[in-house]
Amino acid sequence: MKRVFIDTMGCQMNKSDTERMLGMLSYLGYDETKEPKDANLLIINTCSIRQLSEDKAFSEIGTWGQWKKRGKDIKIVFSGCVAQQKQREIFKRAPYVDLVIGTHNIYQLPDLIKRIENGETRICECPDIPYGEKDIEIKRVKSVNAWIPITEGCNNFCTYCIVPYTRGRERSRLPETIIKEAKDALSQGFKEITLLGQNVDSYGKDFKDREYRLADLLTELNALEGDFWIRFVTSYPTDITDNLIETAVKLDKVCEYFHIPMQSGSSEVLKKMNRRYDRETYAKIANKVREMVPDVTITSDFIAGFPGETEEQFEETLTAMDELNLDYSNTAAYSPREKTVAAKWTDLYIPEDVKTERLRRLNEKNMECCLRSNQKFVGRELEVLIENFENHKGKNVVTGRTRNNKIVHIPCEKDLTGHFVKVKIIGAKTWYINGEIID
Repeated sequence: MKRVFIDTMGCQMNKSDTERMLGMLSYLGYDETKEPKDANLLIINTCSIRQLSEDKAFSEIGTWGQWKKRGKDIKIVFSGCVAQQKQREIFKRAPYVDLVIGTHNIYQLPDLIKRIENGETRICECPDIPYGEKDIEIKRVKSVNAWIPITEGCNNFCTYCIVPYTRGRERSRLPETIIKEAKDALSQGFKEITLLGQNVDSYGKDFKDREYRLADLLTELNALEGDFWIRFVTSYPTDITDNLIETAVKLDKVCEYFHIPMQSGSSEVLKKMNRRYDRETYAKIANKVREMVPDVTITSDFIAGFPGETEEQFEETLTAMDELNLDYSNTAAYSPREKTVAAKWTDLYIPEDVKTERLRRLNEKNMECCLRSNQKFVGRELEVLIENFENHKGKNVVTGRTRNNKIVHIPCEKDLTGHFVKVKIIGAKTWYINGEIID
């Protein structure tokens, strides 16, 4: 038996890459296993957005390397963003790795696996130019939500971000390819389509032969038959057009949810980050979305302790979260990444204890914002897509999400996973809301 175990780290784009790898490997006779000790092919799909993620990846494969040294017949593959960034350096740190494959050539995986099966080792395939896409089967994780990448890469070169170096410049997938994937996912029973991109709103800018943007793609997907929802992430603030907002409002399957990273509430820090907006511009965009889209949830990202950030500038982030009524934010302390501009500003680094303390305050503010946002819906009736069914502390509960991405816990004796249900919201916690099914 040929079994493969893939440890996937990082963003939804990595999860989507893993589903593609599993599809390709199935044609080579590999079945997926959830237990690494049962596999003869071990793949780690890495994330390089923070140093902690990179360190975790090397720690994980260190265990695999020990198995190999003890005589276990296994092949080890190091893939993803760290692979694209570090390339042959990985062999110096982990000489037991058989294959290093970057983000640009995932579609070459079958040929590369055949080579290591035939005895080749220390193969490194991480070209700077992306390898062409192929039409392959996708082994999607059983869920109600199907992730579909529509763009990859980024042209913005924010001074803290490694993505342009690991994923390359922005590239839009053809709409016909995306629509086919969506149809396939819906035919398999998925009830939600999430369109992915580092800057999803820039979709279609690179097309030379057509004028076709995200609003056009949403319109075509919305016209597909079936009862399902559509989401899209992540939005770059200045790429959100009036046409996109109006289209999202008009289309009944597109959910009332925008993820719009701000990164800092200080205009001075945003300029140093090389973001294409200041605090006032972001506020105008976020407020416009909130005014035009009823019941919209707006989530964001923030970095604490960016090089040179003063206490006053950090406090501007806290006030921005309040003033903009942000519903939830991903938060992190600044982590220098190799090749980025900010990584060279070592004289401006914030001490670790200061970053930790600022992150703590950022998280406290985030909790306040989340609870305040959730409390707005108590007493309301909302539609919920059920995602799972479990026994929690002796009680059967179903959990799902509203159209505006609120997590809802509902007492229920029946597994309703994949069903849309009407729910009355009866309580609010920091990270979720409680509801009861309306008969």
